Amino acid sequence: MGNGLKAVLFNFNGVIIKDEVIQQELIDQLLIEENMRPKPQEYRAVCLGRSDRACIDELFSRRGRVLAAEDLDILLERKSQRYCAQLDMMETLPVYAGVTDLAYKLRVANVPMAVVGGAVRAEIEQVLERTDLAKYFSVIVGSNDTTTSKPDPTGYLKAIDELHQQYPGVDSASAIAIEDTFEGIEAAKAAGLSVVGVANTYPYHMIQRQANWAVDYLNELELDRVEQVLATDSDRGSVILEPDSEVQRQS
Repeated sequence: MGNGLKAVLFNFNGVIIKDEVIQQELIDQLLIEENMRPKPQEYRAVCLGRSDRACIDELFSRRGRVLAAEDLDILLERKSQRYCAQLDMMETLPVYAGVTDLAYKLRVANVPMAVVGGAVRAEIEQVLERTDLAKYFSVIVGSNDTTTSKPDPTGYLKAIDELHQQYPGVDSASAIAIEDTFEGIEAAKAAGLSVVGVANTYPYHMIQRQANWAVDYLNELELDRVEQVLATDSDRGSVILEPDSEVQRQS
């Protein structure tokens, strides 16, 4: 890497680990235990791209239940414990293809990395430890490290600040985020970051309309192209990165 790309910030659920089915089952279980019925498609509409805290709070609110902060904390802890217990029973965790290779390439290039996710820190740390990814990440910002949720940029701003303290050359203009949802892309852009959208959660054609760059899979991401754009401070319009093709800029 040259002087353009100085940090990469990863979303967690949907970028590092493929756990949407597990997450939805655990959230539905909370609703049932509180005598509320899950609704088809509601999880995707309410929870994708948002923190667990915001997800649970909104689902309960839609059913006329206003949760006090301490009650919400109890529900989050219950859900988190079950998530970690379920992962403990899995021999291999469902990490997305390309994540480990990309993290290795970035570390070799001395590009620091962070995780900015909507899950609580304990869940993020367990996954990173189990998959031997923890060694790559200097900063973790989970849902219990901020009081807001994406699309609010606070989590990304916090991560950039913590990275800057460790690596003074890092700022939003020299970093990119990797996201899979519209809320995540909006949050990262609001924090001043360029965004790579990966089509893990939404179709490629939808992601590429929102992100600065778009790929079907992380192993298609060509860091040299991203580096070139950041180094020259050129237009950050949407760029589609396709295997074995030229960069295509969208008007």
